[in-house]
Amino acid sequence: MRLDKFLVACAVGSRTEVKNLLKAGRVTVNGKKEKSAKLQINEEKDEIRFDGQVLEYEEFVYYMMNKPQGVISATEDPKHRTVLDLLDDYGRAKEVFPVGRLDIDTHGLLLLTNDGKLAHSLLSPKRHVDKTYQAQVKGIMSQEDVETFGKGIPLKDFTCQPAKLEILSVDSYKDESQVRVTIREGKFHQVKRMVAYCGKEVVDLQRLAMGTLVLDENLKRGEWRRLTKEELEVLLASIA
Repeated sequence: MRLDKFLVACAVGSRTEVKNLLKAGRVTVNGKKEKSAKLQINEEKDEIRFDGQVLEYEEFVYYMMNKPQGVISATEDPKHRTVLDLLDDYGRAKEVFPVGRLDIDTHGLLLLTNDGKLAHSLLSPKRHVDKTYQAQVKGIMSQEDVETFGKGIPLKDFTCQPAKLEILSVDSYKDESQVRVTIREGKFHQVKRMVAYCGKEVVDLQRLAMGTLVLDENLKRGEWRRLTKEELEVLLASIA
């Protein structure tokens, strides 16, 4: 790998900034100052330091985000803030992207990575990876609705796979329900449309889990963290 590419991947700076840093003598390779951006290095064996700090190369990175409402699940958009705007420079330098999408008004768990193979496996219809949501619903969800979800709801453009609907609470006075929904697809507005089929309306929707990955309850909306080693190992094993 070229030295400048390595430095960019480690979020030291942009390609232009890295060249200037090299010229300034702020980068060493195996203890010697190096000014050539074109130098070929072995990222696994060579010791690269920037301002004396050892840089470690990671091919893939994995982030858990508690996506807030009003932010879109995309890498760029001319009108709205994106989830990448909430990340650090390192994540953006590694060119991460959201795995799947949450609607602009949906909040909760979002995985971001630059691991295309993992993303494909999690999103593949053949994998049937569970996605779990909690919804506040206008209207009273019933046992009949539970059975309707379990049979597979026929929407206009496709028939949903059987889904699990759990009624967490109902408030007859306010005419609202709290429910948990687990689906295996991830179609556009799917949970909202399934609830609407039953004659009710989703007024707030949060994703709690995707496969083995569960939203960290300590993450406030808009916050993120790297996946732990254990979370990543379990996630990778689940799609192996």
